[in-house]
Amino acid sequence: MAGELHFNRTRIAPTPSGFLHLGNVLSFVITVAWARKTGASILLRIDDLDRERYQPRYVQDIFDTLYFLELPWDEGPRDLTDFEQHYSQVHRLPLYQEALQVLGNHGPVYTCTCSRSTIHGVTTNSAYPGTCRNKYYPLDTAQANWRLYTGDSKPLEIRTLPQGTMTTTLPPSMEDFVVRKKDGMPAYQLTSIVDDLHFGVDLIVRGADLWPCTIAQHYLASQLPANSFHQTAFFHHALLTNAAGAKLSKSAGDTSIQSLRKGHNNSSAIYGLLSRTLGLQEQAHNWETLAEQLPDMLHQPHGINE
Repeated sequence: MAGELHFNRTRIAPTPSGFLHLGNVLSFVITVAWARKTGASILLRIDDLDRERYQPRYVQDIFDTLYFLELPWDEGPRDLTDFEQHYSQVHRLPLYQEALQVLGNHGPVYTCTCSRSTIHGVTTNSAYPGTCRNKYYPLDTAQANWRLYTGDSKPLEIRTLPQGTMTTTLPPSMEDFVVRKKDGMPAYQLTSIVDDLHFGVDLIVRGADLWPCTIAQHYLASQLPANSFHQTAFFHHALLTNAAGAKLSKSAGDTSIQSLRKGHNNSSAIYGLLSRTLGLQEQAHNWETLAEQLPDMLHQPHGINE
């Protein structure tokens, strides 16, 4: 099916919150493979707006990993200095603030003063219970989130690969999600949409765990001025897990590429380890030989994490 498709641009979009691990590499390989099969240009977009967790060494690790494993990208920063001077999300703050202003003036946003501990104390899952929905605090309330009211959410149509357009609704975990954080900074769901529209991304490859985010972003896009986000195609792949069956985590340091490199593993050895972890019959030596063996690009049917 990929051979019949053409896209303009996809992106590799890591968050510098820790050192990259094997699961990140797998996602990068799948993204590169889809790009090369569909003619899409690959943008390197580093999501660094969480300034409390941002560390230059984590950004440097992104470049070190990509260069070491010879994973290509066509657009975006080439090193840490280039990134900080030209491509950091900090430079796009006016775009995010413009979107927030539109939501504040015309969209169904409201102020929420609830802490995470408060929410966790009244709900058994990650769903927001709507505590502040009808309190009507001023939008300029200090140290308060902006939430997007989703009570009127209708079924959403999402273009997915390989199954085509799917109709779905917001999961409970994404009801009334945050679009502006307590520190006044835009939240991930908003910055991701604004960036993808700004750069003209029309193919997004991400893990199956982000399917709820995909749905939330489609709803948010529907609340913004006319845009092409609904035309974007999404491919959600299965996740690489540890021995306990949990997804790998940068913050936990799971199988980091940095540690493997320090253990004197070359790039071929790391690809070989990844292919063995995936249970592939032949040992891969680079991203191309790994991609050739991936079963249907490790497609993950939707619904597993909803």
